[in-house]
Amino acid sequence: MEKLTIQEEEAMLSIWQLQGGFVKEILDNLKGEKPPYTTLASTIKNLERKGYVEPRRYANANRYEPVVTEEQYKAKFMNGFVGDYFRNSYKEMVSFFVKEEKLSEKELTEIMDMIKNNKS
Repeated sequence: MEKLTIQEEEAMLSIWQLQGGFVKEILDNLKGEKPPYTTLASTIKNLERKGYVEPRRYANANRYEPVVTEEQYKAKFMNGFVGDYFRNSYKEMVSFFVKEEKLSEKELTEIMDMIKNNKS
């Protein structure tokens, strides 16, 4: 599985949210400033080449459906992120976010509850 560019990730997020779509639908669903239609179409072609989506032909247009799930993508690249930036330590990653005030005490408690519930 090849790492995606920022533009490809944004397109994939839209595709995952829609559970597939035509370029126009994907474009309309994008958050923030929208790229030109042709730029998005090229980005989606790259996603097809990389094996993230596959086209389904409807009349004269392609509807692009995800081949890779959002969960598969997150699992693959989150492990690399933690390895690259936090020496494979999720504890170190959480500690970083606490120090940067990106995680509150309430959120940490919620995380602890999730951990406890997954063990039972």
